[in-house]
This record gives sequence, structure tokens and C-alpha cells, in this order.
Amino acid sequence: MSGAEEAGGGGPAAGPAGSVPAGAGVGVGAGPGVVAGPAAAAALGEAAGPGLPDEAGLAGARQLQEAAGDPDAPPKKRLRAAEAAEAAAAAAAAGSGKLEERLYSVLCCTVCLDLPKASVYQCTNGHLMCAGCFIHLLADARLKEEQATCPNCRCEISKSLCCRNLAVEKAVSELPSECGFCLCQFPRSLLERHQKEECQDRVTQCKYKRIGCPWHGPFHELTVHEAACAHPTKTGNELMEILDEMDQSHRKEMQLYNSIFSLLSFEKIGYTEVQFRPYRTDDFITRLYYETPRFTVLNQTWVLKARVNDSERNPNLSCKRTLSFQLLLKSKVTAPLECSFLLLKGPYEDVQISPVIYHFVFTNESNETDYVPLPIVDSVECNKLLAAKNINLRLFLFQIQK
Repeated sequence: MSGAEEAGGGGPAAGPAGSVPAGAGVGVGAGPGVVAGPAAAAALGEAAGPGLPDEAGLAGARQLQEAAGDPDAPPKKRLRAAEAAEAAAAAAAAGSGKLEERLYSVLCCTVCLDLPKASVYQCTNGHLMCAGCFIHLLADARLKEEQATCPNCRCEISKSLCCRNLAVEKAVSELPSECGFCLCQFPRSLLERHQKEECQDRVTQCKYKRIGCPWHGPFHELTVHEAACAHPTKTGNELMEILDEMDQSHRKEMQLYNSIFSLLSFEKIGYTEVQFRPYRTDDFITRLYYETPRFTVLNQTWVLKARVNDSERNPNLSCKRTLSFQLLLKSKVTAPLECSFLLLKGPYEDVQISPVIYHFVFTNESNETDYVPLPIVDSVECNKLLAAKNINLRLFLFQIQK
């Protein structure tokens, strides 16, 4: 886990996600979990009398109005900001509304304007960002060769400058949220478990789906459906086609594992930790690429290179992001060197990489592989790698003996 993901210290709690008035905010200058200032008390419905505007709510509403009027913001964000601003301004001006409605504009992420689902980070001025948006800002800055900045106050942000706000994380986890199936209200910390295990209206599948039953429906109807399901009475011939498809999928998985176990029986096996460092090309429009220092495995000298989205012109404008890598042999060889290789995540990394085995025959004339995909799960995992100062992975090399 990276330094920014660690919960150590907690950091000071953040104020409203906009300009922070003097003496207002949640825990500014106070220890973790301490509520300070009259605006915080007003947010809890104590300091302000009935019918009086809520200062924190008005500040949050002003921030949402600014986001709604920002011409550079995406249309979806402007629409969401406009709707949230109207609701926040109405609740703050009337001095009414539920506590969670008044706190929404205070605790929401300053980038996506939604309540954070996991970790919450704050800049040095206390503006809040959810973990996904924080990582995305750092990845975009890496691609554009810029210093990442807070979208509110433009102060510099990084994994070393920003810290988690535990007080806001706990506050958000206790706010009620509506179940998407039964429409009942639950604290956010309990909602996931309710939707997966307890909700009687959650969407579920028939237990005979493995033999082709396509039924999807609410959990409370599952027992009635399974009692009447026609798939258990199908003949063997009718089930053979479904079982053949399952066998093909199973064979692909087993082929990968058998290949790995076969490689582990080779005489010459080497592995090492590799660190990809970011560089820029010398083109008129520079492009980001990664390269490792030279390293020695199997008595040969190697280098790894990587690039983003196959070196497209503006990868920062693309929502889908990928990494591909290339293995280069720097030593001279007297005979062709046939190798299999794969990259996995390094120790203490939280990125998800699926194992894929690549094969190449190295010679003095052909000493570098083509760029092959780094098998990361999705663009979110790619952003995690781009947001880091360096990319740390583990390379395995297997020399095939003739």
C-alpha cells in the first residue's frame, strides 16, 4: 500500500468543501473526530435556530453553484452541480431539511461532487477528494507533465502532501443511503452487506444457472422459481452443449496454470524486482514513457520499457488507459536465447495484474520483443500505476533449453 493510502496520523479534519470561513468547518485545527466552530454546530442543527440559514450549507451551496457555472467542467458534472446547488441552497435558506441533506454539500468530493465511498483525501487547505478522483488527478498530471493541483484552491497535491481525513470518512459512513432494491435507508457502512446478503429484493440467479437457466429476479421469489424451474428435468443430450461451453472455459484456465507449473520445472529460472521510472521523449510534443535501469537475470543484461495507450498523442484525454511493455536484451549472445517471461505485481503493491506468459527468441539481430499488453484489470488500476512516483513490478524469466 502506498504512503497516501496509509491511515497513520489521520491528519486534520477538513472544513466545508469550498472556501473555509474563519472559525467554521469540521475539525480544522482540532484533533481527529473533534467538531469545532459555530458552523459545525449549526450543521448538527444545534447552533442555528429554526428558520435561520445554515452557514456551512450556504458555503457548500455557493461552491456547487460555482461548479455548475464553470464552462470547463464536463456537462454531466455541471448538471449534477446545478441540481445539488438548488437543493442545498433551498435547504440552507429555509434552515430546514434533514441533517444528511445539509451535510451532503459539505462532505462531498470537490471533483465529482458525490459522497466518497471509501478513502477521503484533503489538500493542505482542507478541500476534500475521494480516492478515485485523487488518483485520477495525479495520473492526469503525470501524463501532461504538470504538477497536480487541488481543483478548488490550486495548491499542489501529491501522495506526500495530502493526507486522509478519517473524521470525514467516519461521518460519511454513518450517513443514511437508500438501498437500490428495497428503497429502505441504511447507514453507508452497512449498505453493501445489506444489498449482498440481507435484502429480500436483491437481484439473484437461479441455482441451476450452471446448466443454462437464465432467470434473474428478486430474492424473495427465488424459492418459488426453483421449485418450478424446468432445467433440472432436462435430458443429458440437452445439457451437453451447456457443459461443453463450461469445459472450454475451464480448459483455458487450466492451460495457464499448467504452463506456469511446467515453467517452474525448468533448469534456468530467474526473477528480479524492476522499477519503471518516468521519462519524456525528445519529440516536439513529448510523450510519457517508462524505462527500468539495466538489471541482470540468467547471466544476461536486460532493460524493460513501457508506454501508455501505445504512445497515442493525448492519452490524458482518453478515459480508457492501458500500459504495454517491451523486454530488451542488452548483452551479446553466441547462440539464440529462447525465453518465456511474465510480469507480476511487486511486493506491497495493490494493483491487480493477471498472469500472462509471453515467449520470444532473442538473438544479436533481434534483441527486443514487440510491445505487449501489461495485463492490468482496468483503467482504474492503470491510473494507480501512473499516479505512483515509480512503478514497481516483478519479472520472471525462464530459459528454454534445447
